[in-house]
Amino acid sequence: MNPTKKLLVSVAAAALATTAHAADSDLLVFDYSGFEDPAFHADYVAKHGDSPEFAFFGDEEEAFQKLRSGFKTDVSHVCAGSVKKWVDSGILEPWDSSKIDAFDTLNADLVGQDILAGNEELYFVPTDFGSTAIAYNADEVPAEDVATLNVFTNPAYAGRVTLPDNVDDAYALAYLATGTTNWTDATDEQFKAASDWLRAVHPNLRTYWVDPGELAQLLATGEVLVSWAWNETLPTMAETDFPIGFAREPQEGSSLWLCGYVNLKDAPGSEDKAYDFLNAMLAPNSTVALMDAGYGQANDAGMEALGLDAQIEVGLGPIDAPVLAQLPISGEQRERQASEFEKIKAGF
Repeated sequence: MNPTKKLLVSVAAAALATTAHAADSDLLVFDYSGFEDPAFHADYVAKHGDSPEFAFFGDEEEAFQKLRSGFKTDVSHVCAGSVKKWVDSGILEPWDSSKIDAFDTLNADLVGQDILAGNEELYFVPTDFGSTAIAYNADEVPAEDVATLNVFTNPAYAGRVTLPDNVDDAYALAYLATGTTNWTDATDEQFKAASDWLRAVHPNLRTYWVDPGELAQLLATGEVLVSWAWNETLPTMAETDFPIGFAREPQEGSSLWLCGYVNLKDAPGSEDKAYDFLNAMLAPNSTVALMDAGYGQANDAGMEALGLDAQIEVGLGPIDAPVLAQLPISGEQRERQASEFEKIKAGF
């Protein structure tokens, strides 16, 4: 969400899952509000004369329940953390990688090695992503303090740090801090180490931030000096001349969140147009529009064409540090992390 992340926290108050944009009735896309922007799928419009039809949902659980109850759509946007649950429910069918024009240039960290090696079926194709790293007040926090994720347990910043109220981002941070860079096969011991680390951080926190606007306010007022934050924080705060730092290369690494599209089983519309839409989302001429909205594009070819400076400016440039990509995990693992995170936030 993502991705997307901005929308994950803002669209809950938007429309429920109702059709809101009638156009090419041969394809229905179930999506977050805002992703109907024709600039995101310009090649589809050029080929078919209009955008596909869109229906919107507020959050992924709402989308999942509506699909399970019989709502018919052709493709749906979803963030990686929910994918395994959707696959296990039987509502999806795999994509055919040979029909995806940009498959060979998709970011390997976002796709996953098992998919690239052909060891797993391709149920989820990443299209949009962002980074999560240490955002900090560069006037108050020396660079050496954010050279490690242990800045979050540093008593010098007690009451001046914050984490997102988001289980995926929180556990991505905790796994990295405890030496795990691939959470798809996390052991019980690694899960316990990550949970124990989050418990150690909890007393140091000012709060768990809920949305980017709240985080911007916490930083601007000086209540918070250090945060685990999405990349959009960098350009947002820089535009206000705030001395924002965004450390993506602490020794333990940083994270990437990702969202993309899934192919619904027994879909009523055109399968060919489903691939046309997906290919349009991944086309290099959609990269700038996605970046302008705060999202990276999963097609490396498109991102590289923008140049390094443009990527760095929004916190999405290449880094020399470990990366934990928030790839799909089992429903059991995600539920276990969610349950434990709620306990930790409550002080247990």
